[in-house]
Amino acid sequence: MAFSTTPDWFHISDEDDVVWESRPHPITMGVGLPAGLVLILFGFVLAGWTASDGVGVLTVLGLLLLIAGLALAGARYLVWTNTRYVITTSELYKKHGVISRDVTQFRLDRVQNTSLNQSMIGRALGYGDLTVYTAGSGDPELTFERVPSPERASSLLSDQLDETSANDQVV
Repeated sequence: MAFSTTPDWFHISDEDDVVWESRPHPITMGVGLPAGLVLILFGFVLAGWTASDGVGVLTVLGLLLLIAGLALAGARYLVWTNTRYVITTSELYKKHGVISRDVTQFRLDRVQNTSLNQSMIGRALGYGDLTVYTAGSGDPELTFERVPSPERASSLLSDQLDETSANDQVV
């Protein structure tokens, strides 16, 4: 299954296709997003309720809570939207970073082993960690954290690894 669009932070050859692309499960935003939304709501109500009496301490406090909530929720959302995972027919990519950008890339022919880990909460909410190990290293080289539908991602990666292995044997 190939996608018609590719992310702007990597370039693939004409022979290569994107097999899977995702960002972490929304749970990755943690309590920062709902806490920010609560601050926004509380600040909005407080500022609006007290603004009819003129600009006072409570109105300013409400505006400060509103701004703090926007910053907190916005920051968590930006981190989530700027983390991407991609599997192509020949490589793996992990990108994260809001202000700066960090892209990790591995060729599939270097992958030695993969593992899928799901906590009890991860199984209930449908996310898990997909870890990749390369030849000559006992430590994980790349982890896709809190991947939604991790069984599907793991299956697609295994299929691509099988294809890569078969192509290497033919050559």
